[in-house]
Amino acid sequence: MNTGLPKAHDFDIAVVGDLNVDLVLCGDVTPAFGQTEKLVDEATLTMGSSSAIFACGAARLGMRVASIGKIGDDEFGRFMLREMSGRGLDTAGVVIDPMLKTGVGVILSRPEDRAILTYLGSLAALSYADIDFSILERSRHLHIGAYFLLNALQPDVAALFRKARAAGLTVSLDTNYDPSGKWNSHVSKALEAADIFLPNETEACAITGSSDPMAALNILAEHVPIVAVKLGPRGAAARWGREVVESAPPSIPVVDTTGAGDSFDAGFIYGYLKGWDLPAMLRFACICGALSTRAAGGTAAQATLSEALALM
Repeated sequence: MNTGLPKAHDFDIAVVGDLNVDLVLCGDVTPAFGQTEKLVDEATLTMGSSSAIFACGAARLGMRVASIGKIGDDEFGRFMLREMSGRGLDTAGVVIDPMLKTGVGVILSRPEDRAILTYLGSLAALSYADIDFSILERSRHLHIGAYFLLNALQPDVAALFRKARAAGLTVSLDTNYDPSGKWNSHVSKALEAADIFLPNETEACAITGSSDPMAALNILAEHVPIVAVKLGPRGAAARWGREVVESAPPSIPVVDTTGAGDSFDAGFIYGYLKGWDLPAMLRFACICGALSTRAAGGTAAQATLSEALALM
């Protein structure tokens, strides 16, 4: 019998994507070969990966979040499971493959920039067949992060989005950077099936072939209903239909920018799921991104809901 009541959901957001640890090295140094040793100011082993940082940011804001990904049966994988569970994420959808090594990112971080070396490991092996669709069926929204690192899943992301939307979910995508420099053709199919796209200005320009982030925003908005382009310390710009808005971040002393874009994404999707208008969504996202830079690593300083609202 159809009661006319809205469908109950166990999760606000299901997050599909990369799961890896990060070793964050902080210091104003540039590595050099030739057996040259240089000293950094601090080293932090932390939960990395765009998808996990986004998921933790959303959970920190009070969202119910399920994580879907693949790790190895190793200490880094166990570290990820402990950290995600400790932050309230549901990890039933995380696949453990004893034949693979968990991915690792090594980040040399300066206050306003960073360099990243990534070992893909299990990240590249996550496939469509690994996804537990019963989790998606119990969720309101699907988010995919680090699209360009998900080698096995890339060709099926559009199909995954269509299946999720047919089940009543809204979907969002953050491609992150493409280390191959190819910005492959699969992404256009994924964008056509997405509701929200959340690139930074480098990614937006590379995907569209434009040198101007605002022009790239308008090009992308022809294919995706909602687009928000992150502009680093200048904040962000977003478009929804004919409405275009910009927002600057609050002034926050920056320790490490790792994961700031993913925390921005979490704030944006929070506002979207709460039914906010575009200016409020973008302002809140910029606040969440800025607050996350207060400590090393992507999750240590993510905003609570009260912290972020206080700056609105």
